[in-house]
Amino acid sequence: MAFYYTEPSHTFNEYLLIPRYSSKEHSPQNVSLRTPLVRMKNGEEPQFTLNIPLVSAIMQSVSNDKTAIALAKEGGLSFIFGSQAIEKQAEMVSAVKNYKAGFVESDSNILPRQTLQDILDLKIKTGHTTVAVTEDGSAHGKLLGVVTGRDYRPSRMDRSLLVSEFMTPISKLTVGKEGISLAEANDLIWEYKLNSLPIVNEKGELVAFVFRKDYESKKENPNELLDEKKRYIVGAGINTRDYKERVPALIEAGADILCIDSSDGFSEWQKETIQFVKKQYNGRVPVGAGNIVDKDGFDFLADAGADFIKVGIGGGSICITRETKGIGRGQATALIEVAKARNEYYERTGVYIPICSDGGIVYDHHITLALAMGADFCMLGRYFARFDESPTNKVLVNGTYMKEYWGEGSSRARNWQRYDSGGDAKLAFEEGVDSYVPYAGPLHDNVQESMHKVKATMCNCGTLTIPELQKHAKLTLVSSASITEGGAHDVILKDIHANRT
Repeated sequence: MAFYYTEPSHTFNEYLLIPRYSSKEHSPQNVSLRTPLVRMKNGEEPQFTLNIPLVSAIMQSVSNDKTAIALAKEGGLSFIFGSQAIEKQAEMVSAVKNYKAGFVESDSNILPRQTLQDILDLKIKTGHTTVAVTEDGSAHGKLLGVVTGRDYRPSRMDRSLLVSEFMTPISKLTVGKEGISLAEANDLIWEYKLNSLPIVNEKGELVAFVFRKDYESKKENPNELLDEKKRYIVGAGINTRDYKERVPALIEAGADILCIDSSDGFSEWQKETIQFVKKQYNGRVPVGAGNIVDKDGFDFLADAGADFIKVGIGGGSICITRETKGIGRGQATALIEVAKARNEYYERTGVYIPICSDGGIVYDHHITLALAMGADFCMLGRYFARFDESPTNKVLVNGTYMKEYWGEGSSRARNWQRYDSGGDAKLAFEEGVDSYVPYAGPLHDNVQESMHKVKATMCNCGTLTIPELQKHAKLTLVSSASITEGGAHDVILKDIHANRT
């Protein structure tokens, strides 16, 4: 006979947090949002820790290298989408790892016999204004000079002018010698008022650049998520089909952590994929798995070796899995059960496996609710799709700027690899839609505001850390009338846009 849950499953919108006593100490500036990203044994530090509890979804319309860089600056992590050619995904991973290393390998290089037009074309391609002029035009050739935006004026110069005629030659450059420390390099930058410092070896060959903006970026982004070489940490999505070819390419490109992108994680396909990664890299490369919605699914993936486990099926704003297949569960109920299973697993084995709440986040306070219910961090799609950095187009719809947003289960994505059902290399039916979301501006501004709300709510709950919130939070179910009561009601709202020009 089929098993029946007697209680209905619930969403985040059906819960509220009950305030607890807060002291003067409970102020947002005292709150820490650090949270473990991967499994750890009792008493040990995890291999990776997030500085804010946010990761971006493994989606074409959400997570590319630009999103990954912007989110890493805030202390979160992106998983570069895997529904693309292996080479393209590896290039995005590499772009993130090379973006900020303190010592940055030059990706804008040119020959002295090339022209101003070539410089302009290169700027469009890379987006960078500092170009190394090397003897062979490579990133590590003998350095002959540097071209920056101060060396030319396109409106007043012949575009056929040779680079050698307007570059700043090596004889007029301040350079650092290979082996210089990052602190010493930054001292030279400030002493000579430079925007960049080329680093050369004893043969005069270019090794790297150190940029003033990277020093300033650290001051502006104290929560940056960096590896031991001061490079941004980045994740990559994989599937259960071509993982034997995709995983090595992603690791070679510098991916720090992997995550299986699948509609259902409770499968033999996921177990085989996890075990391949563990065996191939001797357990050094963490891999997350999912998605699941109950204790059985969690225990299966935990025993299979998953380093974190995603919770949620059918709760995403563009997901129609529940409509088309009739599977899934209310996100709050799923998370509460899996968090309990996680805690029981920890008591039984001494191994703590973080859980990621994936889907169902509509409002900022839902993030706090998810954390209080036991999530260690949240994976968001719609939230990040709204920002400047997402890969999609900004379009004008009925007078309002929107960003395109589509699901991995939609025909537009054509991501058949994430469905572990075997068969042909195509989607038999859609489990996602193609849509728009309101444009919201820069990632930085929005994440800062969202995290301030989370911190403020944690203070209301008398907690200063996520583990404290998970342990001490008090939650209550609310009625539909209570939900209505919680918003603006029985008033006529003013049109706040009416007097804007």
